[in-house]
Amino acid sequence: MPFQMTELAFLEQLAHRFSLPVPEYLTASATRMKIRDALQRWRGKGVVKADVMSGGRGKAKVVTVVEDVQQAMAQLRRLANAEVGGMHARTSYITQFIPADLQVYSAVTYDSRFCGPSLTVSMKGGVDIESVEERHKQTIPVDVFKGLDAYQASQLFEGLACPKPLISILSRTLVSFWDMFISTGMRMCEVNPWRVGPDNAPYACDFKAVFDEANYKLKEADLEFPEYPESATEFEEDMAAWDASSYRGQAHVSELGGDLVLPILFGGGAGTIIAETLEAAGGRPIFLSDFGGNPPYERMVGTAERCFRYHLAGASALLILGGKANNTLIDVTFQAIGDALARHFEERGRVEIPVVIGRGGPRMVPGFLAMRETLESLRLPYVIFGHDTPVTLVAEYAARLAKFVKTRKEARRAT
Repeated sequence: MPFQMTELAFLEQLAHRFSLPVPEYLTASATRMKIRDALQRWRGKGVVKADVMSGGRGKAKVVTVVEDVQQAMAQLRRLANAEVGGMHARTSYITQFIPADLQVYSAVTYDSRFCGPSLTVSMKGGVDIESVEERHKQTIPVDVFKGLDAYQASQLFEGLACPKPLISILSRTLVSFWDMFISTGMRMCEVNPWRVGPDNAPYACDFKAVFDEANYKLKEADLEFPEYPESATEFEEDMAAWDASSYRGQAHVSELGGDLVLPILFGGGAGTIIAETLEAAGGRPIFLSDFGGNPPYERMVGTAERCFRYHLAGASALLILGGKANNTLIDVTFQAIGDALARHFEERGRVEIPVVIGRGGPRMVPGFLAMRETLESLRLPYVIFGHDTPVTLVAEYAARLAKFVKTRKEARRAT
């Protein structure tokens, strides 16, 4: 699975390399005196956070504001042992509190709509980006050879009605943000939010990134990725054993703690982009997966059976999606997934769930026909997208559909 980086590692290793403005910080190992002195410099306020490889820290209450050294020490101890979505914290840390009336969202990721990287910006940062109306965010492609220049960034901010005194400094900051992304082999990175302080300076107050372990730039960056406590779920352990049982095809999963979309994904890079798109669109994917590598029929049946056994009953949409395959036989994998779904219905009972499909590659049409036959025999609603539809658009559609289905289920239970 891809390497990931959270805020603390970013503060320690990347922010200073690319001159990105960040709050002051101290790790949990800091002495009481250092924390007291820091709080005095910070005008009596700090933010204690758990260093955990999971999103949604605010909702999970593992980010808290403290106003004296006693509170800070207590919260550092508490959050060093926190758990979010089944993921355990490695440690905790405290950052300077940045007062701000304005918060900015930024993210760079590879987008199949542009066949390359794209930059997304919003002046409505600090909240889940999926809750922000489309008119309040803008996405543009970035040329990998020319890069991002301050003029492009300033046009983005002007289009979002950014206060004029901030446009120049925010634009220069985003250029450095892009330089970090392209120089270190990242697949995606996000700051949410940049808090703009009283001095009109932006500070990166939360960060996450996913790296491509095969990218030579990552090797040259010489980064250290901290090891987090093992917290594998029963599903992850079962899939890891299944993956190790054969070299034919991949069966990689990592639970994300979501509860809406069950994603059967193909292609490591595409899978990461799809999962990030689902997250951004509010689809709350249950896990990240990579089932490519041209798995034979029996291998794919076993993989799909395990996914359905653990997670189908609780999902609101089943997403079967990947980029355009090179050597994975789509008819084989789709027939296997369909047969595993039918077998699950026979053995464990019917599940009412819509199915969203998108794929391209060898023997695509026979694969779509096989899946259609299975889904119609099971009387399940479905929609199929061809290879000419970007995976990000398919993922966004699946997220909206899953949220709609979830809302309807809850409404029925309420009545």
